[in-house]
Amino acid sequence: MNKFQPIKFHSIEDFLEFLPDGERIIVDKLRQIIWDCLPDGREKLSYNVPYFSRHRRIVFIWPASVPWGKVALKGVQIGFCEGHRLQDEIGFLEKGNRKQVATKTYFSPQEINEDLLRAYLYMAIELDDHLQAEKRSKSSK
Repeated sequence: MNKFQPIKFHSIEDFLEFLPDGERIIVDKLRQIIWDCLPDGREKLSYNVPYFSRHRRIVFIWPASVPWGKVALKGVQIGFCEGHRLQDEIGFLEKGNRKQVATKTYFSPQEINEDLLRAYLYMAIELDDHLQAEKRSKSSK
């Protein structure tokens, strides 16, 4: 299979079964951390990868084995959809040439600092709540 050949998953299970073992371990760990932080969230495939949302998309997981356009990725990325709005004084997130999304790439499950990742997830969830409250406030005027 060409590494840029389109793959279409029909469910989260299809997506998970497709992953090579090394990526699957990282993805499973990231999903568990996300669910711990966002128990009332929703998980849905978009762009062929899982996105997690509450009021709007908050975070996604993008493994390198799932093509992203013509860009060859490495590792497993966790992406914050409103990453440009998160406080990141320590430079934990990678912004690259993106204006909105910020990511963190993991190459092994041992690299995942759970406490630090949870802090960013809670910050992103709080931002999601804040943006929803702003939207409600504007629509009630």
